[in-house]
Amino acid sequence: MAITDWPEHERPREKLLTMGPSALSDAELLAIFLRTGVRGMTAVDLARDLVRRFGSLRALLAASREEFCVTKGLGEAKYVQLQAVMEMARRHLSETLTRGDALASPQAASEYLRAQLRDRDHEVFAVLFLDSQHRVLAYEELARGTVDGAAVYPREVVKAALRRNAAAVILAHNHPSGIAEPSAADRALTERLRQALGTIDVRVLDHLVVGDGAPVSFAERGWI
Repeated sequence: MAITDWPEHERPREKLLTMGPSALSDAELLAIFLRTGVRGMTAVDLARDLVRRFGSLRALLAASREEFCVTKGLGEAKYVQLQAVMEMARRHLSETLTRGDALASPQAASEYLRAQLRDRDHEVFAVLFLDSQHRVLAYEELARGTVDGAAVYPREVVKAALRRNAAAVILAHNHPSGIAEPSAADRALTERLRQALGTIDVRVLDHLVVGDGAPVSFAERGWI
């Protein structure tokens, strides 16, 4: 049965308009993106099959170009559309941090850094540079490594802070394993960076470790 023959309240588009996007399942949201199904399958049927095949919506969104494009019902045009949608979402999050207002909440920074770092397949160390009013000056990735580590040099972080004329920073890195629990090495590095940045009067407000769930905040744990 075609989706147009379904009861109106069960159609993904109509459901979104009346109840909002949060009321839709992963498959229903994906079906709206796909727009059409394939022979013998509605867009919703195809979406459910894709979520099942990849294991989750997140895994589908993080699929490589090759893996995505060879899958029935997808292809290069859909891959390009998806990458554009995801980049718009990242830029929207970025703009909410850089409109000129002081950083609204730790949660805003956490959501932005999670979107930037969560699905990387290698470790990345990044910094949000802030002015004296805690307005975001820039986001910069300062080190990239392997699946289990990235070499971070305090002098490079200090140079970047001076270049940005920053008064404060929020540090962040991801754990590709998905387990966000900070290691002893993470804590030691944070202390070295705090001391190095302190010599130029730049405060470290937080260090966030990004994994599969909510990022772990050093500030919330009382480590900064």
